[in-house]
Amino acid sequence: MSEDPLPRRFGPYHLFDKIGEGGMARLYLGHRKTDLGGERLVVVKQVLPMLADSDEFCRLLTQEAKLAARLSHRNIAQVVDLGREDDVLYIAMEYVEGFDLRDLLRACSKKQLPLPVQYALLIAVEMLRGLDYAHKKQDDSGEALGIVHRDVSPSNVLISFEGDVKLCDFGIALAFGAEAFLPEAGVQGKAGYMSPEAAVGAPIDERSDIFSAGVILWELLNGRRLYRGEDRQAPTLEMAAAAVIPALRHRGYPLEEELHAIVMRALAKDRDQRFPSAAEMRAELEAYVRESSLFASPLKFGQWLTEHFADEILARRRAREVAAKAIAAGPLVKLTVSGAPPPVAATPAPAMPPAPAMPPAPAMPPAPAMPPAPAMAVTAAMAAAAAPMPPAPSMGAAASQPAIDAARAVPRELGERASPALGFHSTISRPPLVAWFAAAALLVMLVVIALLSR
Repeated sequence: MSEDPLPRRFGPYHLFDKIGEGGMARLYLGHRKTDLGGERLVVVKQVLPMLADSDEFCRLLTQEAKLAARLSHRNIAQVVDLGREDDVLYIAMEYVEGFDLRDLLRACSKKQLPLPVQYALLIAVEMLRGLDYAHKKQDDSGEALGIVHRDVSPSNVLISFEGDVKLCDFGIALAFGAEAFLPEAGVQGKAGYMSPEAAVGAPIDERSDIFSAGVILWELLNGRRLYRGEDRQAPTLEMAAAAVIPALRHRGYPLEEELHAIVMRALAKDRDQRFPSAAEMRAELEAYVRESSLFASPLKFGQWLTEHFADEILARRRAREVAAKAIAAGPLVKLTVSGAPPPVAATPAPAMPPAPAMPPAPAMPPAPAMPPAPAMAVTAAMAAAAAPMPPAPSMGAAASQPAIDAARAVPRELGERASPALGFHSTISRPPLVAWFAAAALLVMLVVIALLSR
């Protein structure tokens, strides 16, 4: 199974981050659109081809995954989907924002930061709580489902940044019951947490999970792996079958002998000597916590994780949020310009030809001399007709500002009219009616005088 570049689409999921790979599967972080348009983050486990090619493994995995999907508990990561896409078998499960226990221990080792014993006990107690629920799960008729995890190991213990502890992959390791078709690579890294009966292929029950939980607690208290292969090689099935358990180191914990006794009972090679149930082992650990005052809560555990791993937490969240938003926005569209068009030069407007000069108006001939009229009549008529007319501004010269202001002040009833050429309103005053009547009377008088003089 080749690894395609990320981000990419895989069935109904958009994968944008690879978060791990083990002897059985590759783990990716992705999201899926919900029916109402929302998004749900999930972990998609793509089963490796060496296992997915086996019909028997696929049958067992499907059977167990259907049972695991019925588990709903605060200490169990929910299975949400099981399917096959492009000949790749996958399981989708609830995403827990945080570490798995293996990564947490590596981070502690990198910082040379010991995991406080109270938090180690909290992890064990919460893990056993989830196991007890699964072991006791019944079907609709009240019959026990007989669920056994079969792969209780640090990579399957999830720890959120809020201090919650969840188990994942219930039943996914059913095929590791020493089935002949499984290659050796399929159990690499898992043998170190197998019970002796599982390592030799004997039938197993819930006490096999209790042994695996005991291995994890032993390693948390001792600060190292239980089984050590030669030249740092991974533990083998032979080591798991032999189940040689070294004594725990003394660390100076309160009532330390009682704690060591609980761990060694869980790791008994004879399963009849172990705790008969996860509930009983959890009760023993909780009693020790009360007596030793090594109390811890998920809230305090989450605060400790945030205090010491804040940089890693924020970096992961930022990177994943950016990737998720990029997926939601869709692929980028790259525009390629093959050749830029030449710039268009601005063409100046053609010059307007000058207006032709207007010919001068012909001189008006002088009016014929009128015969003299009586002095009083002519004087009155001329005075009435001599009402002064405001001269219109010249069209060829710019009007002065006082003239403009005076023109704008003339009432509209005097015949205001726009003069766009000048940019202001010019006015042409009409002579009053009195002047017209006076002029008419003058003409009548002149006619009468002319007739009388004949």
